[in-house]
Amino acid sequence: MTTATTRESHRAQELRALAERAGRELEDASALDILRWAADTFGSRLCVTSSMEDAVVAHLASRALPGVDVLFLDTGYHFVETIGTRDAVEAVMDVNVITLTPELTVAEQDARYGPRLYERDPDLCCAMRKVKALEAGLASYDAWATGLRRDESYTRANTPVVGWDARREKVKISPIARWTQADVEAYVAEHGVLTNPLLQDGYASIGCAPCTRRIAEGEDARAGRWAGLGKTECGLHA
Repeated sequence: MTTATTRESHRAQELRALAERAGRELEDASALDILRWAADTFGSRLCVTSSMEDAVVAHLASRALPGVDVLFLDTGYHFVETIGTRDAVEAVMDVNVITLTPELTVAEQDARYGPRLYERDPDLCCAMRKVKALEAGLASYDAWATGLRRDESYTRANTPVVGWDARREKVKISPIARWTQADVEAYVAEHGVLTNPLLQDGYASIGCAPCTRRIAEGEDARAGRWAGLGKTECGLHA
């Protein structure tokens, strides 16, 4: 084992221990206090990821760390409303929006794999257009904050407020994990936080346009994602 590898392994062990301890100690802390801890601990090596469904976590993070980096994955398949929300967040909030793009454009992917790969192999499409791009974008950070909530789906029910992302060797922070949809709406109303206009048009969870639909009354918030494909996550949080 090389010295560099040894150092990296030791650093990962330190970060894992830090994440596990913080997850226990901050379980009952407010979302803002969790992000203040993250800002104090990681400084500029903390970022936020946002799908631009809303800007709640970005807004919270900007209160803890003004000018915080907010990573947005432009898959090439987004609704125009999502791109508009990103642009509005960049214009009015104290954050630094960084747009990540996949290695292949949509046209290049179509030429190599055939059109509408999202219909034939959605896992491969997500892996190339989301997962790989995010992993490259996270390379210079020790920690990333997400908007995951336990009430969104059964796959997210055990989300820790601070946990360890073993695949990427990063501390993963979910400051609103304990929030409900009502909590999100209350925060948006109190602080005038930007939200994607599609949330007012029957969409409850917003991803790429070809793989997202409106939900019916009583459906799970994630039911509109990859409907009929037996898929519930893109792989970013798996």
